[in-house]
Amino acid sequence: MNEKVLNETALAMVAAGKGILAADESTGTIQKRFESIKVENTEPHRQAYRDMLFTTPGFEQYTSGVILFEETLFQKGLDGTPFAKLLADKGVLPGIKVDKGAKDLPGAPGETITEGLDGLRERLVKYREAGARFAKWRAVITIGNGIPSDYCIHTNAHALARYAAYCQEAGIVPIVEPEVLMDADNSIAVCEDVTNRTLAAVFQELDKQKVLLEGMILKPNMVIAGKKCAVQADRNAVAVATLRTLKRHVPGAVPGIAFLSGGQSDVDATAHLDIMNKLGPNPWKLTFSYGRALQAAALKAWGGQNVDAGKKAHLHRAHMNGLAALGKWDAALEKAA
Repeated sequence: MNEKVLNETALAMVAAGKGILAADESTGTIQKRFESIKVENTEPHRQAYRDMLFTTPGFEQYTSGVILFEETLFQKGLDGTPFAKLLADKGVLPGIKVDKGAKDLPGAPGETITEGLDGLRERLVKYREAGARFAKWRAVITIGNGIPSDYCIHTNAHALARYAAYCQEAGIVPIVEPEVLMDADNSIAVCEDVTNRTLAAVFQELDKQKVLLEGMILKPNMVIAGKKCAVQADRNAVAVATLRTLKRHVPGAVPGIAFLSGGQSDVDATAHLDIMNKLGPNPWKLTFSYGRALQAAALKAWGGQNVDAGKKAHLHRAHMNGLAALGKWDAALEKAA
């Protein structure tokens, strides 16, 4: 394990004013996206869509890396350039989603465990040879009646740490993503409690499994009320609760925290990040690793045909989040656009 290279890569992933585009939707997930714009889910369409995103002029000013699905890592752009090289030539780090998705956790109704550890060591060698410099593994923590259980939290934390250790062995920076879902009717206080429990377990396991904190990035949820909750906290309350939770559990040795958007609106995801940076300084860089909150506007504008409109929408959201990562965003910039 080359600690210096891992640390340098992790720092580049959270460079000032830049964040990570999560373009790692599985074939099944991107089908739902394409259905919303009435585009057939074929490999040529997936290739064309991601080519539109990755060839957006200037997006590299606000984007440090892109998480790719396995298919995309080995695909070429429309001009014949491998996507990994196309991104690297722009100074954007190629990354790879390596987990195999969340499956039912035995003996725990309503809870899941993320699979994909079998054969991971060998796959990581192949991914690095293809150009990947970082990876991502998502654990899913569901809030509900009597859940999450300690069993679910600790099982997923253990798997996250095993994945991270394999990545660092292969010279790949792991993005550690424990996502507490925001789909239920829980209050922000319940989300904070569950996020506290989850992060405590994750960092305990990372320590046990000798993961180099300086060579990883954390990708957590923000502390926010469930979407079905009748009382939604204001943006400042979300930012304060999120920072309070992170400061309790995330060591300052971690170079950066790249938030997931988790179903927030585009502007809410940007605004929450901006407030947290305005409340700084913080022990770590705070930035974004958004999927839907970076892509939704671009997907709709593209519609399977309008490449220029899709690129314009993508660049705007990347720019807004780049400003938020510096604490320099303002809602007026959205209106102006």
